[in-house]
This record gives sequence, C-alpha cells and structure tokens, in this order.
Amino acid sequence: MPKPSMPKIESSSEPLKGWQQIATFLGLPISTAQRWAKSGMPVARAGRRIQASPEELNRWMGRETSEPVHIATESSDLSGELRRGLSYVKKRKQAEPKKNAA
Repeated sequence: MPKPSMPKIESSSEPLKGWQQIATFLGLPISTAQRWAKSGMPVARAGRRIQASPEELNRWMGRETSEPVHIATESSDLSGELRRGLSYVKKRKQAEPKKNAA
C-alpha cells in the first residue's frame, strides 16, 4: 500500500495553514508542534484554523535553541546552509578557551 504523501509547502513566505503543514515544516509530529505552541511557539488562529509564518517559526527556533536555525524547504540551498553551519561551528570552537589536559 503506498504511503500518503505529505502536503507540499510551496513558498517559505506563505503562511503555514493547519497543524499538518506546521509539523511538516518543523519536521516534527503534530502532537509536538501543538505542545510547543502551548509553550510559546508563534501560531495564530484564523477562524477555526491555526496558521504560522515560516519566518516567525525560524526566528522562534533560533531564540529557543540560542543557535542559528534554518528549517529546510524545497527551495532552500542546502549546500549553502551546510557551509554556513559548518562555518558557525568552526568559529565557535575557535572562540572556546582551550582546556588544560591533566
């Protein structure tokens, strides 16, 4: 039996509509997205539906983890994001004080 396909998210500037799209964007189960919304994740009611801005979710994730976060979409440049992430980690390691080996 074929697996049901996940909803496509066309543009990162369009609001995500419904828990399924929000959870798919975050790469999480719906229950986790709902729990995070209760603890401050930026979502808004639009009538009977929930919606969220991808940009606001990215900013919120960055504040929560205190590290730069970028959620990949179909239009993301993953190799560029990987280079950016590796550069961030390298700079952070160089800035850490060296521990004395005992």
